[in-house]
Amino acid sequence: MADYTGVDFMRLDDTQFSEEERVVRDSVRDWVSKEFLPRLQEHVRKDGSFPMELVPQIAELGMFGANLEGYGCAGMNNVAYGLMMQELERGDSGLRSFASVQGSLCMYPIHTYGSEAQRERWLPGMAAGETIGCFGLTEPDFGSFVTGMATRAVRKGDGWVLNGTKRWITNGTLAQLAIIWAKDEEGQVRGFVVETDRPGFEARDIKGKFSLRASVTSELFLQDVEIPDENRLAGVEGLRGPLGCLTQARYGISWGAIGAAMGCYDEALEYSKERIVQGGPLASKQLTQQKLVFMLTEITKAQLLALQLGRLKDAGRYDHTMVSMAKRNNVDIALQIAREARDLLGANGIVDDYTAMRHMVNLETVRTYEGTHDVHMLILGEHITGMRAI
Repeated sequence: MADYTGVDFMRLDDTQFSEEERVVRDSVRDWVSKEFLPRLQEHVRKDGSFPMELVPQIAELGMFGANLEGYGCAGMNNVAYGLMMQELERGDSGLRSFASVQGSLCMYPIHTYGSEAQRERWLPGMAAGETIGCFGLTEPDFGSFVTGMATRAVRKGDGWVLNGTKRWITNGTLAQLAIIWAKDEEGQVRGFVVETDRPGFEARDIKGKFSLRASVTSELFLQDVEIPDENRLAGVEGLRGPLGCLTQARYGISWGAIGAAMGCYDEALEYSKERIVQGGPLASKQLTQQKLVFMLTEITKAQLLALQLGRLKDAGRYDHTMVSMAKRNNVDIALQIAREARDLLGANGIVDDYTAMRHMVNLETVRTYEGTHDVHMLILGEHITGMRAI
């Protein structure tokens, strides 16, 4: 296993993880291996298909809103939640994305910015997997440049009318509700909970993806969608709302990427031991060992970074710039590891009987979404220097 320094198990005084954290990690790892992976290939080959029959099991294991308190949520700490994300993405980035969008991008804003009535109305069903959510922030012309948002919310009597388009939305056509971010007449960004069966709301799947094929990605169209004011997330205004949600999701990604890297490393190590090349195992070759050592070293560093971030988050001492560092580093190194693993697999690396290339193309998306690699560099650069780059 990809755990060279015992991050998963030991430290000098006792164990790195509590019993609860280990149980979460091991139970999710076991479930992914037994229930998810045997179904994955057929969904990857379909393009844009997710095994919805597994949603009740995902909910039963407490994976939706796992680090939230109350309303049917598991209430686990952030390290346990991170380990859960690690094991989900060891299976596939699409699986981790499904749970992450539900919990961090949809349940979190209701839990944090919503009213008690909103929390009681929507969160129990979301925790139970009976209601699926999606997060509408990115637009066709505005991804990283969030302030350019074109979706508008206009007052009408005691409610609002929403108009706009959102793109690259995970779970869009599966969702019963959408968290939609829009600008009001004064240019203030506001969040709304929008039931997807309201007149004027339409979701269409995006097909032809090379990446995240076992995940539903959609475009949302809102044309004169009327909602009552009670659906507004009144606890936040401005970009602090959506960016706060993204910080939660990026934290999960920083752990999830480690899982993808672990899966690639474990597969490459076993393959290289069994593959005979020029009279001996591929693993006995100098270049192979160089690649494996690089992979394991970087996984270990990523584990330690994510673990420290999780402990700081649980102590209330982390901030979004730390999350940017972890998301940027861990996704980037996971992508490099996936490429090295695919290289070691040779021609076998391009077929879906093996995992490395699937993880590799998935990570190309993970590197881009929820803040690109370069955007996180700029976030860190501004924090370090006190100057916004020009």
